[in-house]
Amino acid sequence: MADQLVTSPYDALLLLSFGGPEGPDDVIPFLENVTRGRGIPPERLKEVGQHYFLFGGVSPINEQNRALLDALRKDFAEHGVELPVYWGNRNWAPYLTDTLREMAADGRRRIAVLATSAYASYSGCRQYRENLADALATLAAEGLEPPRVDKLRHYFNHPGFLRPMAEGVLASLAELPESVRADAHLAFTTHSIPVASADTSGPVEDHGEGGAYVAQHLDTARLIVAAVREETGIEHPWRLVYQSRSGAPHIPWLEPDICDHLETLHGEGVPAVVMAPIGFVSDHMEVLYDLDTEAVAKAAELGLPVRRSATVGADPRFAAAVRDLLLERAATERGSVVERCALGTLGPSHDLCPVGCCPVRAPRPAAAGADSPYA
Repeated sequence: MADQLVTSPYDALLLLSFGGPEGPDDVIPFLENVTRGRGIPPERLKEVGQHYFLFGGVSPINEQNRALLDALRKDFAEHGVELPVYWGNRNWAPYLTDTLREMAADGRRRIAVLATSAYASYSGCRQYRENLADALATLAAEGLEPPRVDKLRHYFNHPGFLRPMAEGVLASLAELPESVRADAHLAFTTHSIPVASADTSGPVEDHGEGGAYVAQHLDTARLIVAAVREETGIEHPWRLVYQSRSGAPHIPWLEPDICDHLETLHGEGVPAVVMAPIGFVSDHMEVLYDLDTEAVAKAAELGLPVRRSATVGADPRFAAAVRDLLLERAATERGSVVERCALGTLGPSHDLCPVGCCPVRAPRPAAAGADSPYA
């Protein structure tokens, strides 16, 4: 039992997230950080900024990360895992580089990284790894010795991620009028990405037809549908749909959009819908605006009863899953053979992103992968 709690070779865990504004004055600078290098005109940033201003210029993601940070520290303490937990963001304070600088100053030499993205894709995995490499290069340029960072594997099929979402769907179904509950449709939503990016997501052997990105989401959806069926005895019809498209109109992105899907379902006579944002660990602005605002308004326009199920957030079972992933990876790094917890048909994901995983046209150095410049 004692060996199961050993975190060596790791001396810290880093919670790595997207970040978000925490006041009206933060919105445009935050969006400039997110879109830097893409040539997005200021007018478009102001347009997107209106989504944030509807909520006082505050994204819920930072507060949810603080809650997750507390949940992780509480879980670690309760289970005898003596490892400090830090937090850094890609696009807003606390910035990743500042946090890694602090960790280096604290003497942390081997860091396990949990990214708040459960699936394989460029924006959900490799871009985080590129950000890590950029931050480590900055530390090296400042004369600091960069610590080694290892990103924990994708956790889309870990029961500690799945069970809270399944219970969220069950709770949303229970909120629907009894007369429409049994025939309700489940719309599993995730962030739309370019079709070309989806097709090349994950390792090379998974490329094509949506790649690992779509396959992993479909597996997650099937597992939740099965959990709902086991609980209720009802096999609800379902589909994986998309939200938050932000690219040029001429570039194909994953479809259908959730609002278009609601219109289709209404036309088919579907009596009610539960929207389940399985692509999001917590309530990003995309969840609050694209689902709770736009999609709910579309459903009201159609006269279609709709509910939105909860994201995982800081659920204690998710915190326990992170502990499991950390101890699993630590044991693997020590050379032990460990049983990896994963449900569904795809099995546990890789520890080390292989060469060719989630490629882009102009690749940049990326840490925590087989092609990492930081061993």
